[in-house]
Amino acid sequence: MLSRFRLGIDAGGTFTDFVLAEDTGEIRLYKALSTPSDPTLAIHAGLDQIAADLGLTPAEIVSNCDLCINGTTVGLNALIQHKGARTGLICTAGHEDSIEIRLGHKEDGYRYDAEYPPARMLVPRHLRRGVRERVISDGSVRVPMEEEDVRAACELFAREGVESVAISFVWSVLNPAHERRAAEIVREMLPNAVVTVGSELYPQVREYTRTSTAITNAYLAPIMGRYVAAVDRTFRALGARQPVRYFQSNGGLATGEAMTDRAVYAINSGPASAPQAGLYVTAPLGVKNVITVDMGGTSFDITLTRDGVTNVSKNTDFLRYRIGMPMIQVETLGAGGGSIGWIDAMGLLQMGPQSAGSDPGPACYGRGGAEPTVSDANLVLGYLSPAGLLGGRLPLDRDRAVAAIESRIAAPLGLTVEQAAYGMFTIVNNNMVNGIRRVSVERGFDPRDFVLVGAGGATAAHITALAREIGIDTVVIPKLASGLCAFGQIISDVKYNHMATCPVRLDGDDVYARVGALFEEIEARGIAELEANGFPRDRIRIQRSLDMRYVGQVHECTVEIDRFRLDAGSIGAVKEAFHRRHEELYTYAERHNAVEVVNLEATLYGIVDKPPQKPLRAGSGAATALAGRRVAIFSADGAGVEVPVYDGSRLGAGDVVVGPAILEETTTTIVLEPSWTARLDAGGSYVITRGA
Repeated sequence: MLSRFRLGIDAGGTFTDFVLAEDTGEIRLYKALSTPSDPTLAIHAGLDQIAADLGLTPAEIVSNCDLCINGTTVGLNALIQHKGARTGLICTAGHEDSIEIRLGHKEDGYRYDAEYPPARMLVPRHLRRGVRERVISDGSVRVPMEEEDVRAACELFAREGVESVAISFVWSVLNPAHERRAAEIVREMLPNAVVTVGSELYPQVREYTRTSTAITNAYLAPIMGRYVAAVDRTFRALGARQPVRYFQSNGGLATGEAMTDRAVYAINSGPASAPQAGLYVTAPLGVKNVITVDMGGTSFDITLTRDGVTNVSKNTDFLRYRIGMPMIQVETLGAGGGSIGWIDAMGLLQMGPQSAGSDPGPACYGRGGAEPTVSDANLVLGYLSPAGLLGGRLPLDRDRAVAAIESRIAAPLGLTVEQAAYGMFTIVNNNMVNGIRRVSVERGFDPRDFVLVGAGGATAAHITALAREIGIDTVVIPKLASGLCAFGQIISDVKYNHMATCPVRLDGDDVYARVGALFEEIEARGIAELEANGFPRDRIRIQRSLDMRYVGQVHECTVEIDRFRLDAGSIGAVKEAFHRRHEELYTYAERHNAVEVVNLEATLYGIVDKPPQKPLRAGSGAATALAGRRVAIFSADGAGVEVPVYDGSRLGAGDVVVGPAILEETTTTIVLEPSWTARLDAGGSYVITRGA
């Protein structure tokens, strides 16, 4: 039951967003500049804004929250910048180089590029120590573990200053005894080290994936541990009644302890909540096919939801590191408001992926940035208000934007500043459209069958141009767009994934007992975990899935199944579900072929009460919200046209604005190109459609 408040915080690369839900149904949005060196500073800044707005102290706000939820890029940034913990690996002797061999795989797009450099290893070669031991594929011990090898590895790690250790042995998923004993020795000899045990973190078949996942988790765990401890201290000091919840890359909430132990779930913590929010704002339209795009100051994130289900990927390469854990599939580009425009060696204009971020930021911020960025281009094009962003709290300097574009782009290319700005706008849009095509067209989906939802502070200035280019006719921009991921957090449930390996053919005599018993075992662990988090049994939902393949295949596919009793009568339905899924993915099925299970997974949800939302007041016509006019540019020749500018805070439900026009909300600006029309609905979203 919602108490007075619920708070969602999404820490991005440029801004940290705060969404506060009140028991009255009021939803409030605030933004503060991110402080990567100490994220708690941005949290304090945001709480100070909320306190000033409500006439309360930060302690009064936090102590009256039923939940404080945090989504963070700390783990992602550590992986991108290779600033994780000094990590050691203990593995089966002879397998020290499996993470470097990578199954002989190169990422798609570089498979035949001989000059493409190898991935940077998170564990250097001298810190990968082999242990003489061997468990074989039936789970029996062929070679007992030499404990002295583990002790020798620990002595080396102590000398080298290792603060996190990953342990991954061959076939440990069938017999984890050696890994567990090795972990006991590590904890005894290195009591301050964080230990990640592969068979506990990712108990599924595939030794390379398990090892890579364990290493990535170990690499991030100390970073996340320090971050979680700092955030928890901050909220405890302010009187928080419940532990802070953290948003995971699997699309659900978790406690800080779970987030530290399973730090790999923090990688896509921020953007993973966007699909939930996208479905929420399109629900009044009866829409379940949604592409959600989020353009902030640094990046552009894309997720696709079909028939109400967002694609979850496992066993994928993320930033060149194989991750086995289930993650909301997010396509991320280096395209944000701070993305820098530059001219390459061939004299062609490029945008990003490098970003000015929040420090120094775009040239127009007046904080010392000299490089021309997307925000500078949007200001010159007339899309952004010269009075500044965030209701004027972040002033913009048009002269600095003009100077940056003139010196770095326009003059070298022989263009006017306006032409150069529109070129920058067009190129960054093309980059984003290509990303949308990757999650839709390249995966067999027609984007014209989807509604485009805009999230992030910078998206709305580009949204109609993106929709026009990709062929989408309906766009939804919530008033909360710039904090939509933070909003997605406050309407999400706690979510834990529990996995097991179970190599068994579906025509075997013991299949029903083995699979059923394993599901019951892992579900019992998940239920206990959620009950410890305060969820009664009637607030826990369980979803099952199986990784299956045809006998003889190398790769398996995941099939969701209902939670029914597995027996001779129901196994046929499981097989048929696999055949249909295989046909959907690969266009064919082999119903005559034998099917085998490889892994199984139970996803457990702790259902959280959703905050109410107050409908908008009825509008009295868009004319009452007209705030003025300014010149905007919608063509490559740089010619400007005068367009009306509307104050979004004065628009009500049912009001209609016809483009070309600009709609200014406090934290985002919507640019309506010619032939687009926006209608504000009672739920607080602009439904934007394209005319003939």
